[in-house]
Amino acid sequence: MSSSVDQLVERLLSSGARNSDSSAIRDLLRHAAKEGLISLGGGIPAPELFPVERIIEATATSFAELGAGAAQYGLTEGELELREVAAGLAEEDGAPALPDQILITTGSQQALDLLGRVLVDRGDVVAVDDPAYLGALQALRKYEPELVGIPVDEAGLDTDALEQKLRAGLSPKTIYTNPNFQNPTGATLPSERRAHLVALAHKHDFLIIEDDPYGALRFSGEHLPSMASTSDRVIRVRTVSKILAPGLRVAWTIGPPRLIEALAIAKQAADLHTSTLTQHIAARLVGDTEWFPKHRASLAPWYQVQRDALMAGLASNLGDKLTFTPPDGGMFLWAELHRDLPPGSTTADLLPIAIEHGVSFVPGSAFAVDTPRPAHLRLSYVSASPDQLTEASVRLATAIDAWLD
Repeated sequence: MSSSVDQLVERLLSSGARNSDSSAIRDLLRHAAKEGLISLGGGIPAPELFPVERIIEATATSFAELGAGAAQYGLTEGELELREVAAGLAEEDGAPALPDQILITTGSQQALDLLGRVLVDRGDVVAVDDPAYLGALQALRKYEPELVGIPVDEAGLDTDALEQKLRAGLSPKTIYTNPNFQNPTGATLPSERRAHLVALAHKHDFLIIEDDPYGALRFSGEHLPSMASTSDRVIRVRTVSKILAPGLRVAWTIGPPRLIEALAIAKQAADLHTSTLTQHIAARLVGDTEWFPKHRASLAPWYQVQRDALMAGLASNLGDKLTFTPPDGGMFLWAELHRDLPPGSTTADLLPIAIEHGVSFVPGSAFAVDTPRPAHLRLSYVSASPDQLTEASVRLATAIDAWLD
């Protein structure tokens, strides 16, 4: 019975559903529960850093102050209390915002989906980081744009390469980028390139989607203001997933009022509104001006210890066979294997062997847009202990030897 129904469903699926691929990162989570496996795959925040007691207190306070209203239907745009808190944080970007410029979304992934829905028609040109955050590629590809990859190097998006493409006739509606500790490379876009990108946006009439989930996780270097501080053509996507807890599913988008209006209409059709309860919880946590800055500042030192442990383990066990540029923050190392690979193979072929040896990662090909990444691996250091990261390096080196030798 189920087989015949599955065949019927397959025939009835839309072309978009039939052509959609599962996320390599989501698929890795299936292996995360394997006994003894050390995951260097998904960027899953350390649960030790979740402010559980504070979340419990904020939940109780929400019900004490609002009664059943804390769990009632709410505005599609989001609870005003949280939008006011988000507006306060926007000032830290160097670009103040009003609540009517802010839409609360169910995680930043929904924000990316909604942006694709309201900005992209089939065949529209959208420029993206290359390599790019896989979730953004999934969200945008659903609307069938022409995705054009702009190379990312050790200093982030190569704006000179973008300018060359623009001069050659490229005409994107928007460009998507992670300016801080880019996923997957860990690169940070310097001030000069930020200014150049903004200038190009004004000259060539496109919008910049500035997705910054990792900005608070800086280990070294100076904080750089949002590109929104110098341009009204920047759409900011922000989330509490990396600074509070991802299960709250609370994020927000800051942009021009007309765009926020269009996003809100699209969101009505998607889910009516983000959970009012988790919005109230987030508002009380982020809005606590005494506790929240201290909590946020405590995250980066924790992850820096783990980053250093992974880098030391890789250097000790793989030497110059696997190279990487130390990131100034964030959650990832972007490593490249410097050994001859079997003809036609990529690190995706290494992955099942690595899992057999008790370690996982994300192959570089998962993030590629126009430029193949056959020898790259994205390694996350945030959800394992320093000792586990050291052991993961040993296992990865053994798996690589088993694959290639």
